[in-house]
Amino acid sequence: MRITVTGKNIIITDALKDRVIKKLTKFDKFFGADTEATATLSVERDRHIFEVTIPFNGIILRGEDATDDMYASIDNVMEKLERQIRKQKTKLERKLKDMDLRFDTLFESNADEEEDEVQIVKTKRFAIKPMPAEEAAMQMELLGHSFFVFSNSDTEEVNVIYKRKDGNYGLIEPEF
Repeated sequence: MRITVTGKNIIITDALKDRVIKKLTKFDKFFGADTEATATLSVERDRHIFEVTIPFNGIILRGEDATDDMYASIDNVMEKLERQIRKQKTKLERKLKDMDLRFDTLFESNADEEEDEVQIVKTKRFAIKPMPAEEAAMQMELLGHSFFVFSNSDTEEVNVIYKRKDGNYGLIEPEF
């Protein structure tokens, strides 16, 4: 697995970079050599934020945590990624038999750990009208939602606009 470590508002010391690489190389046994992990360390006010994204074959594993200590944030994100892999193990095994993730070396699950089954409890259908992303953001705010699905009049594709933790907006555009 290839690992890229970047920083925002922080000078990445050799000790920090080594810690990140050491932790992420533990996931080498689950991914092939062509999988790339991106680790971002950042500081905002007194928050030390660590984020890892591992895209592979159309699936994205992602973990983020913010604490007052960067090393604690790194440890917390690694635990989150381990839980994601463990939770998705059976689902991914069925769907991705020939792909890059190797489950023969995956974590052994404890007998007393309970697997949470994903259950869809509500389905909502609605008509969407074409609008620019700015209007969709305004509609989302008016509805008091944290996201809004709309037909983007600029691209003629279905997009999702969402409110980010930092108060800004994000736009999800599909790629086919």
